[in-house]
Amino acid sequence: MDELIENAPCGFITLSSEGKILTINKTLLNLLHYHTSEHLIGKHFNVLLSPSSQIFCQLYLVPLIKVKHAVEEMFLTLLTVMKEEVPILLNASVQGNGQIIGVIFPIRNRSALEDALINARKMMEDAYLEKEQALLELETKQQDLEQANQINTKIMRETERDLQIAKKIQETALTKDIINDNIQILSYYHASKSLSGDIFGFYQITPQKYGIILLDVMGHGVSSALITMSLQSMFQKLISKGVAPDMVLKELDQFLHNLFQNNEDAWHYCTAIYLNIDISEQTIEYINAGHPPAIAQGKNGVQHELKTTNPPLGTFDNIQFTSRTLRYKPGTRILMYTDGVSEAFELNTLNHLLNDTISNPLAKTKETIQHALENKENIYSKYNHDDQCFILVEL
Repeated sequence: MDELIENAPCGFITLSSEGKILTINKTLLNLLHYHTSEHLIGKHFNVLLSPSSQIFCQLYLVPLIKVKHAVEEMFLTLLTVMKEEVPILLNASVQGNGQIIGVIFPIRNRSALEDALINARKMMEDAYLEKEQALLELETKQQDLEQANQINTKIMRETERDLQIAKKIQETALTKDIINDNIQILSYYHASKSLSGDIFGFYQITPQKYGIILLDVMGHGVSSALITMSLQSMFQKLISKGVAPDMVLKELDQFLHNLFQNNEDAWHYCTAIYLNIDISEQTIEYINAGHPPAIAQGKNGVQHELKTTNPPLGTFDNIQFTSRTLRYKPGTRILMYTDGVSEAFELNTLNHLLNDTISNPLAKTKETIQHALENKENIYSKYNHDDQCFILVEL
């Protein structure tokens, strides 16, 4: 065999018209791990084929050779000496002497590349399916979110409506200003949210006696407002019946203890100041349970603070509430307020406001303090995020 054919970069084989091997080059022998062609010459081409390729040749190769005298790129599987499969492509043609010349190209790399392409395509298809699934899930979640938003919006509207009704009820529970020849009681009330933790009440107990109470429940919002409404219902009954100040505070204190005795997480405390005014005796009996001190100002401008006499309500068990009594002269004014008012101003600002308006009608004094609270540009105003409530009394 020509040396060029022996060492060609492809397999080369010649067969007889019956399919017996006549020649085989070194390239093909090396591919199949044969050292020589000695044991192959004269044997049928089938000795080099896998069983499936033998059947394929019988069905297709032989008929094509007989009819068309040639085949191109026929896929077959050869066997090595160790019976390992080697995929190849065969081009063959029948020569004039009836011999068949075959050229063989191993396609191991091609198969690997085809497998890689198939795998890549499968991965792409899987990724596409995952993407479609993810988009479907995202669309479902978006629909769920839109539905949840609709429900949330509905709940918010209903809640806002309920809060407005509750606010109306809370404001309705507040007592109205009292103005007569013996006493003037004016009030200011502003909730930081829809509902307030501040509550007050003033009542004419007898023709000579008036009870005035101001409370500030810890926190803001619904929970604080519900507690204030419960307390308001209690102190209205107690004060209107003329119950002594220490017993009024004790009953309110016990109510808070009973309310939260088994629920520390919901625990609330409350500051309060209660004034029992006797206009015939010209005395003020008061109890201050942890509340900001009220300011009592005489007609001469001298001020006196009604400071704390007891801890806030709902803090310690079995508190004995003690009252203090002071005498007053006609023209005395008293300013009671919650911490939402005092914390909005610099120290002693309320004292100055009360003193600066000493000669003004009480309504004008109220207007001055209210304007200072509501005008954020005012030098007195620092912030306005808490419930704010104050009561002005003129005796």
